Amino acid sequence: MDLQLRGLRAAVTGASKGIGAAIAEALAAEGANLVLVSRSPVDGAELAARHGVEVSTVVADLSTLEGRREVERTVGSLDILVNNAGAIPPGSLQDVGEDAWRESWDLKLYGYVFLTQSLYSKLAASSHGVVLNIIGVASEDLPPGYIAGAVGNSALVAFTKTLAKAAWQDGVRVVGINPGPTATDRHERLQRARAAETLGDADRWRELDSALPFGRACSPSEIADSAAFLVSPRSSYTSGTVLTIDGGA
Repeated sequence: MDLQLRGLRAAVTGASKGIGAAIAEALAAEGANLVLVSRSPVDGAELAARHGVEVSTVVADLSTLEGRREVERTVGSLDILVNNAGAIPPGSLQDVGEDAWRESWDLKLYGYVFLTQSLYSKLAASSHGVVLNIIGVASEDLPPGYIAGAVGNSALVAFTKTLAKAAWQDGVRVVGINPGPTATDRHERLQRARAAETLGDADRWRELDSALPFGRACSPSEIADSAAFLVSPRSSYTSGTVLTIDGGA
């Protein structure tokens, strides 16, 4: 299936690794030109050469106004925004201090909201404006041991659905994905910590994954393939939808 993305321009945040890198790969494979945004430098030359697309990069901290302004100055015209940057620390209410709440929300929650705000006029000027928010299944599971993430992700689901109710009037679609456990470096770090605590051996972390649906975590490419479809003209009447990908858990 041709997703009709060739020649469209997409900005992907948190593009240096994990789900963000996989989404960038999937969009480039479909012919989309990319702006890769990350707090650390990303080499987009190999991706550009492999898929014959234009790839530019922006080093920016999206938790700051200046970082978001740098993206706005650099990005030019824009058809697709993929908000993906940010990770919220685990812990209960008593475990996570005020600074950790604020710092993680500044990047993931407020970073998504305010970057979308700053780039919205560019998306509205496109004939194919789409915002895709990569959120997280904690917005549904509401685990008390991940309270900052559960609350922050729930807010992003509300942001996605609320914005979508008005954005269609500007020709902009707004969608989201709630990934379940996904095989990223961060997932391994968290599972190692959990295995050390519950099994007494961090190296046994794969045993925890075996209890997941289908005996494994989701792969980043499985999230990315769904992302590419959702932002494509093939999904042009989908808006206000948050897709859960957790193997049925």
